[in-house]
Amino acid sequence: MPAVCGGAAVFKTGRNGKITDRGIYRMIEIKLKAKEERRLQAGHWWVFSNEIDGLDTSVEPGTLVRVLNHEGKQVGIGYFNPHSLISVRLLMKGEGELPEDFVFENLDNAYSYRKEIGVRKYGRMCYGEADNMPGLVIDRYGDVLVIDVLTAGMEKLKPAITKAVQKIFKPKGIYYKNDSSFRALEGLTNTPEIIGDVPETVEIEENKVKYLVPLRGGQKTGFYFDQRENREFLKPYFKDKLVLDLYCYIGSFGITAALAGASQVWGCDSSAAAVECAQKNAALNGVSDSVVFHRDDAERLLSALKKGELPDQPDIVLLDPPAFVKSRKALPQAVGLYVKLVKMALEGIKAGGYLAFSTCSHHISRELFVDIIRQGVSKSGRKAVLVELRGQAKDHPVLIGMPETEYLHFALVQLR
Repeated sequence: MPAVCGGAAVFKTGRNGKITDRGIYRMIEIKLKAKEERRLQAGHWWVFSNEIDGLDTSVEPGTLVRVLNHEGKQVGIGYFNPHSLISVRLLMKGEGELPEDFVFENLDNAYSYRKEIGVRKYGRMCYGEADNMPGLVIDRYGDVLVIDVLTAGMEKLKPAITKAVQKIFKPKGIYYKNDSSFRALEGLTNTPEIIGDVPETVEIEENKVKYLVPLRGGQKTGFYFDQRENREFLKPYFKDKLVLDLYCYIGSFGITAALAGASQVWGCDSSAAAVECAQKNAALNGVSDSVVFHRDDAERLLSALKKGELPDQPDIVLLDPPAFVKSRKALPQAVGLYVKLVKMALEGIKAGGYLAFSTCSHHISRELFVDIIRQGVSKSGRKAVLVELRGQAKDHPVLIGMPETEYLHFALVQLR
């Protein structure tokens, strides 16, 4: 049983990434205020600082703790950060002890689920709380794993994580990217770590489309696997259509459109490196003649579209902006920007055309997402119908009882 010695977390890794308990004699206990366990019982996996009875700020971040209700009954085991609003992220619920090899078991179970849904070589192999590994993201790019460790608790488990993924996936390279802003909140440095052979760029395949993905200099872990099923869903709508792909990144939506029979695709992104990669991906898939990617600002392009300054009106606009919502405090401003973008896009689409719109922040609930579309439609003065409402790909499972794990919302809207 991993535990705490003298207030600091002590981990010893055995074979196959196992955590051993030799020489460790106690674990710190965290007691909740009266009735504060009810949210955990309803399905959530976090304990917030204001729910703890007597917060001890001297405990080292990442320390494993037992969580007790106000009557002293254990409700779970997790890791603790006294300096974070999310003070405890649970690794297990109920009474008992963590399995000695829980890291390996959880990651192996996570991979078994991916294999069941047909995601083996390319995709998300671990998605934090949904896979009982809060603060850990693992994306697989064939022989290379890109890993984001977001919390102090997971940072302490890195030796066990490395051994486990080496046994499960047998990768040639592991890239701990470690560039998330969440790390600073946990008191961690943003220092990347490379184990084995990690190239600058890898080639992957998704939905029979090939992509060159920038691992080291790209966004997130390099690719947005969470939109896989939405790209596939849109294929029938692209036939013979003029498509405008905003925030195109490395071209995944636009190239999918071209291969599905779009007459022409225009794509733009503010990143010169992303546009260059998108152009290479168009060539890789043999669609350079029907796809034009260039560096531009999405709002400027939408403004030009409204003014009739583009050669033609698109039949479909793909609007997949970045996560404008970095905190709940920023939510009102972000909502206003999303509404503005939806309005501008709808104003420029041909009658009978479509808007495919996404947001990617857990601060945007599904209800708020639909309301953003509703406001955008109203402000545009157009008549529209909601064709379909979708979410993130199945390798990013949504944990029932924990809305924070549902972050991607996708809608297809048709103008009438």
